Amino acid sequence: MTAHLTRRHLLAATGAAGLGLAAPGLLRAASATQHVTGAAFASDWSVTLANGANGAALKPRFDQLLASIDRMMSPWRADSEISAFNLTRGEASRISDETAFTAEAALAVAAESDGWFDPTIGPLVARYGFGPIEGTVGPEDEAAPRWRSLAVEGDRLVKRQPGLTMDLCGIAKGRALDLMALELRESGHDDFLIAISGELLSKGRHPEGRPWQVAVEDPRPETDGAFGVLRLDNAAVATSGLRAQSYDLGGSRYSHIIDPYHARPVGGEIASVSVIAPDAMTADGWATALTAAGAKGPALARRRGIVSLFLFHDGAALRSESVNGFDRFLL
Repeated sequence: MTAHLTRRHLLAATGAAGLGLAAPGLLRAASATQHVTGAAFASDWSVTLANGANGAALKPRFDQLLASIDRMMSPWRADSEISAFNLTRGEASRISDETAFTAEAALAVAAESDGWFDPTIGPLVARYGFGPIEGTVGPEDEAAPRWRSLAVEGDRLVKRQPGLTMDLCGIAKGRALDLMALELRESGHDDFLIAISGELLSKGRHPEGRPWQVAVEDPRPETDGAFGVLRLDNAAVATSGLRAQSYDLGGSRYSHIIDPYHARPVGGEIASVSVIAPDAMTADGWATALTAAGAKGPALARRRGIVSLFLFHDGAALRSESVNGFDRFLL
C-alpha cells in the first residue's frame, strides 16, 4: 500500500557465509547471484536470482504488477477499490477478482484465528496514528464479531453493518509476493528469493545448491542485528512485531498492531512473531494475527498448526518460544 507498511523485520541473508548485519534489507550477495530491485508500498522490493538469468527484463513487469495491487487494495489511495468500499454509504462495492480473492483470504484468516486477525480495525489503526481509514469502532464482541458482517459475493464486497470498513494491509503484501513468484515461475525461473520490506518467499535453491538463508531480526529497539538465521526452503516467512512503526508517549509504547478485543495497541511482553508457511499471504496474515493475540498467540498457533517463532521481552534479554517445529529451520 502507499505508505506505512514497513512492519516486517526479516533480513535476507543471500551470501554464502557471515552475517555482517547492519539494517533491515538484503545483505551483500555472493557473486553467484544478481538482484532486481524496485520500490513499492512505501518500501523496497528485491528479487535475487542466479547470475546469468535475464533479471533486468523482469523489473517493468514487477513494477506494473505491484502498482496494480496498490490501485486495488491501498487504503492510502482515495481512488483504490478498497477506499471506494470504505467510503460508500451503501451496502456493497464492485471489486476486481484479485481484490475479491485477497478479501476472502483475509476473512478466512479472521475466522481461523478466532478474530485476532480483524480486517475491520482500520479506524483503530488510524486512531493511534498508523493508518488513513476513518470511522469509529470499539472492542470486538466475541458473540458478534464485526468481520462476520463483511462478505465477498461474486464481484461485490458487502458490508451488512453500516459504517464497516476493510483493511487488507495485513495480508496484501503477502499476496503481492505470491503473485511475483507466479510471474517468475511463468517466466521460466525456478530458483529465486523475493523480499518486500523484509517479508520473504523462496523457491528452489541458492546457486550454491543450498536452501536460501534469511535472518530474523532482533526485535529490541536498542539492538541491531539478527536473533538467528533460518533455512527458507520453498516457503515464505513473515515477521510482525512492535519494533517498527511504534512510538513512545507519556511513558507508554504504542504499536501499529492492534488488539481487536481491547481496542488498543498490543502491549505486554510480546516483541515479534515469525511465521513460516507455504505461501506468503498465509504467512503475512498469521504473523499479524499471532502478534495481536500476544500471550495467547502460542496456544492459538499450536491449535491451528502454524509454524511460528515467538520472541518475548524478558528484562533486557529475549525469551523465545518455537511452535510446531519452527526451530528445525534455524541454523
